[in-house]
Amino acid sequence: MVSGLLGTLQAELGRMTAKEIMDAKALAASRSHSEAERSRRQRINGHLAKLRSLLPNTTKTDKASLLAEVIEHVKELKRQTSAAARQRHLLLPTEADDLSVNAAEDGDGRLVARASLCCEDRVGLIPDIARALAALSLRARRAEIATLGGRVRNVLLITTADDDDEEGEGHVEGGCAGASSNRRHELVASIQEALRVVMDRKTASSDTSSSSGGGGSIKRQRVSGLHEQGSLQLACSK
Repeated sequence: MVSGLLGTLQAELGRMTAKEIMDAKALAASRSHSEAERSRRQRINGHLAKLRSLLPNTTKTDKASLLAEVIEHVKELKRQTSAAARQRHLLLPTEADDLSVNAAEDGDGRLVARASLCCEDRVGLIPDIARALAALSLRARRAEIATLGGRVRNVLLITTADDDDEEGEGHVEGGCAGASSNRRHELVASIQEALRVVMDRKTASSDTSSSSGGGGSIKRQRVSGLHEQGSLQLACSK
């Protein structure tokens, strides 16, 4: 039976001309190519639909615009990731104590200071910082705190304690609104002096604890963490 079928096929092929054979092969190749192309388009459309679903609030429908939007979105994500990595690196505490303070006017003409201090962590550090600022009629409007291996870094955004009062807008007694360059330098110097005293107090308390044999030593924080506070003003009452 098999031999009969082969014979029939051979007979049919024998009756076909060379051109007909080539046309048949071309037709088969074309069908195979069409099926492959259809499958490829389906895969591409599936990927595009997935990208469209991942983009926030996209209205693009054509492929070129969609891909352009995807590229811009990826670039923006990379920028945000790099900025976050740099910010986290700057926030991590170091082994050496350091203190830096700078100030500039905001959009409303008020003077805003940014202070970064790194020192050994201890009980009562935050209340001491808050009291030191309160003595200057200042408050930390925002605080970022990172601890690592018994070390702590505090990054503070500092303004006057009454800069959000209606009577204090436009002018703040003691110097935050419309401040001159001299006023800015004075503010930076006063904050540096106050925070330096807090850091030195830490050193003195550590020396006293060590000389007493460590019986009352402070347990250092070993786990790193990041905390944010809206204000340190309440810490003054502790």
